[in-house]
Amino acid sequence: MLSRILMLIAVFLFADYSRVPAQEPPVVPGARVPGQKTAEEELFAEDGGARGDTLESIVIPPKAKAPFTLILETEWARGLADGGTITTVNKRRMARDAEGRIYQERWLLVPKNGKQESVITAIQISDPIAHTLYSCFPHDAKKRCQLVTYTPSPATVFNFQGPASLQFADGSGDIVRVDLGKQLVSGVEAAGTRVTVHYNAGTFGNDRPMTIAREFWYAAQLGFNLLSKRSDPRIGSQTFTVTNLTLADPDPKLFGLPEGFTVVDERPTAPPEN
Repeated sequence: MLSRILMLIAVFLFADYSRVPAQEPPVVPGARVPGQKTAEEELFAEDGGARGDTLESIVIPPKAKAPFTLILETEWARGLADGGTITTVNKRRMARDAEGRIYQERWLLVPKNGKQESVITAIQISDPIAHTLYSCFPHDAKKRCQLVTYTPSPATVFNFQGPASLQFADGSGDIVRVDLGKQLVSGVEAAGTRVTVHYNAGTFGNDRPMTIAREFWYAAQLGFNLLSKRSDPRIGSQTFTVTNLTLADPDPKLFGLPEGFTVVDERPTAPPEN
């Protein structure tokens, strides 16, 4: 359900801004609500990645009693066949209240150090108690807010750590995990981890060994990464940096729908129980 929600949002954004890479929330594999059966003991959540020209962002769980407001700065550098690089950036506001409701702005990625200014493309408001996700599009002439079901609850398990170092059973490569210790990031204690995945040649059509590296600094107090870096030869390098972090309940007005917008309810079924 969560992946369907993200796909619907991406389709709408591309309809208005097909020439500029948009930024989307990441797909969280296997997201579950407590009580639902799952083969996994913990949910694995991972920042970054890409679907075509659409950049996945950081994962923000609907954690209760951990309010904040922040600015997320994103940089995406992609290599070209001629050896050059395209680098795009944006900044966007995010907030979460004590109940776990999440407010996010979506802004266009624009060329770094270029003349093009970023513009807001969407405002998203998720409520883990009511299980609602509103996506409002400021540039929609009809001023509509799309309503879909938001599956996670404040108790949904999000595990950013992933597996320990291991060799793949089929011999195609390995995962090397390194503990980087702890440090303050934006004034909050965070634990650093570097995960490097090696794929041998021929694993998925690659004619040479491939390495994917991630470094992330996780703040247990907030339940997400305050600094996250990802390097993948297929999609380039991505850096997500939290700035202007405030640990207090955000303005309640953020969680109200924009004035003058109408709601288009696209929920197919009743919301899940908490």
